[in-house]
Parts: sequence; C-alpha cells; structure tokens
Amino acid sequence: MLDDAASRLELNSLQKQDDYYAAVDLGSNSFHMVIVRVLAGSVQTIGKNKQKVRLAAGLSDTNLLSEEAIQRGLNCLTNFAEKLQDIHPDNIKIVATATLRLATNASVFLTRAESILNQKVTVISGEEEARQIYLGVAYTSANQGNSLVIDIGGASTEVIVGRDLQPIHLVSMDMGCVTFMEGYFPNGKLTKQNFDKAGQAASNIIKQHKDTFLCFDWEKCLGASGTPQAVTQILVKRGINDAIRLSYLLHLRDECVEQGQVADLQIDGLVPSRQAIFPSGLAILIALFENLNIEDMQIAGGALREGIIYGMLDNYHKSDRRTQGLNQLISRFHIDPAHSQRAKEVAINLCNQLCEQNNFCNYDTHGVVAAAAALHELGLHIGYKQYHEHGAYLLNHVDITGYTSLQRMMIRDLVSMHRQPINLSAINQYTSDLQEVLISCLRILRIAIVLIGRRKKTAIPDCKLVTHSTQWELQLTQDIKTKHPLIYTELVHEAWMQHKAGWKLTLSTYDGTQLDATVQSNWND
Repeated sequence: MLDDAASRLELNSLQKQDDYYAAVDLGSNSFHMVIVRVLAGSVQTIGKNKQKVRLAAGLSDTNLLSEEAIQRGLNCLTNFAEKLQDIHPDNIKIVATATLRLATNASVFLTRAESILNQKVTVISGEEEARQIYLGVAYTSANQGNSLVIDIGGASTEVIVGRDLQPIHLVSMDMGCVTFMEGYFPNGKLTKQNFDKAGQAASNIIKQHKDTFLCFDWEKCLGASGTPQAVTQILVKRGINDAIRLSYLLHLRDECVEQGQVADLQIDGLVPSRQAIFPSGLAILIALFENLNIEDMQIAGGALREGIIYGMLDNYHKSDRRTQGLNQLISRFHIDPAHSQRAKEVAINLCNQLCEQNNFCNYDTHGVVAAAAALHELGLHIGYKQYHEHGAYLLNHVDITGYTSLQRMMIRDLVSMHRQPINLSAINQYTSDLQEVLISCLRILRIAIVLIGRRKKTAIPDCKLVTHSTQWELQLTQDIKTKHPLIYTELVHEAWMQHKAGWKLTLSTYDGTQLDATVQSNWND
C-alpha cells in the first residue's frame, strides 16, 4: 500500500511539473487521442493516436447503437487507456460527439467506457462541438478578419463564422460522411444519381442556415481535417499547390462516378482509411461550396482536439500563436533569434511598402513573408552548404502554429529559394494568382536577406522600395558604395539574379540616380 501511495505521489508530482495534457475525441467515424507537453511557453505535440471505429455505422433506424459498434469503440479505448494512465487526471479531457448524442442507449456505452478509462466522458452538444472546433482552428491557424470554419464529421457537420478567438455564429448540422454513405450510396455504388441525392439532401439541410451565414463577410474559409484534408492530399500528390476550389471537387466527383464502386476507388493521394467515406464527404463539401458561395478553402492546423487542449491551458498566451510557433522553431533549431528578428523586421518593412503601392496583400502576404524571413536560417542546424534546401526539408516535416497548410507550403518554398540562383520550378506548381504572390514574396525576402548581411542592426542600410508592376527600384543612400561596399556588391548580384529570372530590379539613390547604370544596362544586351 505504501509503495502504491508513493508511486501515485511520484506520478502526480511528475505530471504536474512536466505539464502533459491529453484530449480524446470519440467521433462518429474515428476515435482520436492527442497528447501534448507544455514546455517553455510552447505546446509540443508528443503523441497522436487514431482508430477508425465507424460508430455511426452501428446506429439502427431507431438510433439504437449495436453491440458490435459498442465493442469496436471499447476495444479502441482499452488501447487509449494505457497511455492516459501516465497523465495526471486533471490534465485529461474526453468528449463524445454526434453519434453518442443520437444513440438512445448511449449510457450503456458511456458507463463501460468510463470504467475502462477511469475518467469521465462528456457528451457535448453540437453547438459546443462547433465552438471547440473553432477554437482549435483559431489557436493553430491565426487569421485576420472573419473566418468561415467547416468540419465534416461522421454524423454531423459544424459550420462556424468567427473572428480571431471568438466564434460569432455557429451551427451543427445532422449530416456526416458515415451517415450519408449509409443513406445515399447503397452497396457502395458511386453513380451520378447517388451523388445528386446526397448533394440535394445536404443542400436541404444547409438551406435552413444559408441566409444567416451569407450575411457575414468572411475573408478566409478553413476546412478542419477530414474530407478537406483528404482533398488537399490528393491535390498535392498531383503537383497542385492551391486552396480547395469547387472545380477540383467536381472533377473528383466525376472520377468517383467513373470508377463506379467504393471498393474499386483508386485515387492517387487518397489514403485507404478515408476511401470508404470519401465520396459522401465529397458530396457534402460540394453542397457547402455551392450553397455558401465559397470560392476557396484552406486547411486549418487543428480542430476539436486542439480546441479541447488549448481550452485546458488557462495560462497559455492566447494573443499571438504565430509568434509562439515561430519562437518554438527558432529555439528548437538554434536559430540566432536576434538575426531572425532583423530579417523579419526588414522583410515586413519592404512588404508594407509593396502593399501600399500595389494594394498587394493577398493570402496574408505579411504573415508568409515574416515567417520565411524569421526561419530562413533553419537549415543551418544541419550545415551551411545548401542550408536553404535543408531548411525547406525541415519545414516539410514540422508544423508551424498559426499557419494553414497552404501557407506552410509557401513558407517552405520561400525558404528553399531565398539564396543562390532562382529556380522557379517550385513556384510553377502553384496557380497563377498564387504564383504572383509568391514571386513578390520571394523578391522581398531575397533583398531583405542581403540587407541584413552584416548581422548587426546598426549596419542595415536605409532603403526605399518603389514598384511599377514587375519593375522594382531599390533606392539607397548616396554613400552606399563606401559605407556598405560588400552589401552593395551583393545587391548588384541579386539584381542580376532577378534579371535572369525575368524580373527587373534597379538600384538607385534617393534622388533617382541609377547606380552602376552601365553594368545594369548591359544585362539587357
């Protein structure tokens, strides 16, 4: 008994000190568990577990949950319980969603589940689920202005409009990829008629809330995991770095119809675990795009589980998730914080000048440029030679809190191209409007990195950026050649690199006198 008490005391002390937290989401399609550690002000994910239980498939016409479905869920929770026993009970939260809201015998499952977990399971309302989803998105994907957030679950779909950390209007709709698969694609048949029926059923539900949502002006639409994540993975596999658009969804629907059967569905980039419910989720997503006039959707960094985690962290600084995410990487990969900050400040200053002259602030240009500048030396952790490529590799495998998946791809590609000759192959994988954004971000980043070359704040040359479409002029002080000869030489070289890429960068003094006019004019010969 004394040994047991001592062990419990040691566990309580250890977990309180180390600040481990766990969130478990008993969803209608899959059960999820995420474990994080709060360390030096940053939230570090140390474990994720997911198991497909398809709980909603076990609901009868009278909403009775079958014993087979109950057992699938309990088997999963038995596995989860092993990890949860190592975390302080006060730092664990377990929630159940749509299927257990609907099931008439939910108490049977909950009693057995709580016995296995030795922890209370809370069945949350659709509105509370929507609120937690929004918070998870807001914490991990910082946005300016109003955002429309969509999460398609197994038995319900949550739609929320919010601003920063505050949901403004939210609703939970009784439609999900598991229930719609069972109801509108009998025997897994993928016909145009079945897609139309599923789409019409979804539209009928959405139309009850459509007018309210259309009253709000949102600047960005974000999809929280599930079907949107599956679509994005398919697009990336096909070399398309872009937001989700209706045209892509309709093309995927046609591909599903051509293949005819869920069991035969072969779409490059679609993971096997989503194959059985992808068509129904796709039908719901198309209906949402069409009814809510969504032009494009990006993937958020988190959803329900992240909302639960951050909700437990009362002392977590909620105001600037992006800064926390960047600082975590700067510390983890030993980037010089002062030099990172200088790069960020100079890049933002140039970006501000560009935006003022061109009204050019699409796709959160400031945020993307700032992150790429702050992390441009990430690859030095591996080695100096080709460190820009090392940095891009690392960014392909780490998360940056506060940025969507598309923004993270843009940051990665900017870091990969911030030095040495410009290779546009990565930019060419984006759509034309995004290519324009990336090119401008890249030009700003490359100039900023040259300007901070002496690694001292007092040695950064004063400059002004003047732009006319793709023709840029960098105005410098008259004494630039004598005061900063190496930086000036590198600026001339950078102008040459941009010239080779098809862009014009002229160096001049503040009075408009061109510097080394003869050299630069020879580039056009």
